[in-house]
Amino acid sequence: MDLVIRDARVIDGSGGPSCRADVGIQGGRIAAIRRRGEPKLSGVRTLDAGGLALAPGFIDMHAHSDLALLRDPDHSAKAAQGVTLEVLGQDGLSYAPVDDRTLAEVRRAITGWNGDGGDIDFDWRSVGGYLDRLDRGIAVNAAYLVPQGTVRMYAVGWEDRPATPQELDRMRELVAEGLEQGAVGMSSGLTYTPGMYAPDAELAELCKVVARYGGYYCPHHRSYGAGALEAYAEMVALAREAGCALHLAHATMNFGVNEGRAPELLALLDEALAAGADISLDTYPYTPGCTTLVAMLPGWANAGGPAAVLERLRDDATAERIRHHLEVVGSDGCHGVPIEWDTVEISGVSDSGLASYVGRTVAESAQLRGESAWAVARRLLVEDGLGSTILQHVGHESNVREIMRHRVHTGGSDGILQGEKPHPRAYGTFPHYLGHYARDLRVLPLEEMVAHLTSRPAARLRLPDRGLVREGYRADVVLFDPDTVAAGSSFEHPRALPLGIPYVLIDGRFVIEDGRRTDVLAGRAVRRAR
Repeated sequence: MDLVIRDARVIDGSGGPSCRADVGIQGGRIAAIRRRGEPKLSGVRTLDAGGLALAPGFIDMHAHSDLALLRDPDHSAKAAQGVTLEVLGQDGLSYAPVDDRTLAEVRRAITGWNGDGGDIDFDWRSVGGYLDRLDRGIAVNAAYLVPQGTVRMYAVGWEDRPATPQELDRMRELVAEGLEQGAVGMSSGLTYTPGMYAPDAELAELCKVVARYGGYYCPHHRSYGAGALEAYAEMVALAREAGCALHLAHATMNFGVNEGRAPELLALLDEALAAGADISLDTYPYTPGCTTLVAMLPGWANAGGPAAVLERLRDDATAERIRHHLEVVGSDGCHGVPIEWDTVEISGVSDSGLASYVGRTVAESAQLRGESAWAVARRLLVEDGLGSTILQHVGHESNVREIMRHRVHTGGSDGILQGEKPHPRAYGTFPHYLGHYARDLRVLPLEEMVAHLTSRPAARLRLPDRGLVREGYRADVVLFDPDTVAAGSSFEHPRALPLGIPYVLIDGRFVIEDGRRTDVLAGRAVRRAR
């Protein structure tokens, strides 16, 4: 063997009981598993696990590392958590497929998620080209979803109108090409422009293309606040009409109107599952959400793209109309709920001259300056070029735990790595599941929690040789201490690395060794299984 890991507590990802065993790795795959009393394995190198848990590498089903993987070879934010695969292209907005116009527009639109990418050579335009770029070597593996908002931007533009038959044909072609080139499905951001302008009939047509290729549809649906249950039901009905597998992104129930209502969501899903629907979901183990400040604005204010948004914000009469929708009516960007500025914390800015706003809520900054909250928010939006990110403190712990227990649940960080004070989920999601929720709160047994983070997402992605500790499977594994594993990150120190995860291997190579990041770039693009 290239490597023998001795005396590990093997938690194999199936959800079944763990066992003590030696694990042999050869040629990037798990070549042998020997329990106590069975013949010993010999290897070029031996690692004494000393009872550490050995599990499949964790799969982040909702990641925003689309540019971070190219910009930051270290990428300890995810590698140190034991993440060996991330799913990119989320929320309907990413960087392929594009043409020159679309690329410039999407870079500006999601600067708050990924930075403007000025330090990156965008030498691709297609999904296949982007995946080829990842294949040059990255910190962890990555799969990709065709982003429906980017596809609509490409074929239709930023207008709030139905697509013409010719435009719909072009969108079908773009989705099919992306899947042919290796994408695992399609995402939508239905509170983000321009994806939110697509009616259900248009989405269903694109989902039919996804279904033909055996992919799945991953919507950030139209509301997580007022009308959340209706929005979930809308996506379930749409996917069933299209005959497409459905994966519900960051499946939360937020805002005061949804406190204690997670059982209603799960009952809706159980009914659909019993009727034969193919549904899964992901969540992050925290209550606050994270997005951009511009995402709070009503959809009509975002029509035409970033330049048009800034023009509206600079016009006093239009800005007052935006304020009224935000604070009184309840913007669709804020999920139909009137915005509460004391829940909106600025987590990052693109312009360092605005750094004094970071770490404070909009309401706190307004009080310090003797201004209205809207005056502060409007100034930030304009002066930061729509690049400000926020934490929105609107979640409920009971909902988080209820959804986490469901049999189709998987883990996703939704980790935005930009900003001076990002959400701690970007650096802490997976150890927080293992330490806080499995060990400390016993929401799920450790073995079951590991299954949520490994074999279940691998099954959704239809990966035949990942997600389990099995002979012949890829040697993407993590060793952690069940007694000490914990998220080091917090809201006060969001970039602190995890505790209790000393070893992470991808393709049988150490990415984390003795708790430190190596220089290994073993990650590659993971393409849709044909």
